[in-house]
Amino acid sequence: QVQLVESGGGLVQAGGSLRLSCVASGSIESIYGMGWYRQAPGKQRELVATISTSGSTTNYADSVRGRFTISRDNAKNTVYLQMNTLKPEDTAVYYCNARILGRFGWSDYWGQGTQVTVSS
Repeated sequence: QVQLVESGGGLVQAGGSLRLSCVASGSIESIYGMGWYRQAPGKQRELVATISTSGSTTNYADSVRGRFTISRDNAKNTVYLQMNTLKPEDTAVYYCNARILGRFGWSDYWGQGTQVTVSS
C-alpha cells in the first residue's frame, strides 16, 4: 500500500512564507511525476506546480510563478513546495499528487491535504 502524507500547512500573514512537504511511503518501486494542487472553498481543484522524475523540469500555474518553487528529493521520496510572498488568494487546501509504480502497477496517488490560510 502506498501513502502520501503532506505537512507544513498553517496560518500565515500576507507576504509571509511556508514550506510544504509530501512524503511517499509503502510498496514503492519508482516515483515519476509529482505535483501540488490546491482547492479553495467553492472552487475546483487546480494545479499549482509539477516536477518531472529527475527534477529537471518544472511547471507552474501563472498565479504562483515567481513566488512558489517546487523541488524533490528522490532519496527521501519527498516533494516540497516553497511558497513565498503569500497572498490571501493562496488560501486553500493543498494536495500532493504522485504517479507511482507499486506492487500492482502504475497508479496516481493523492495525499489527504494540508490547509494553508493567508490572512490579509
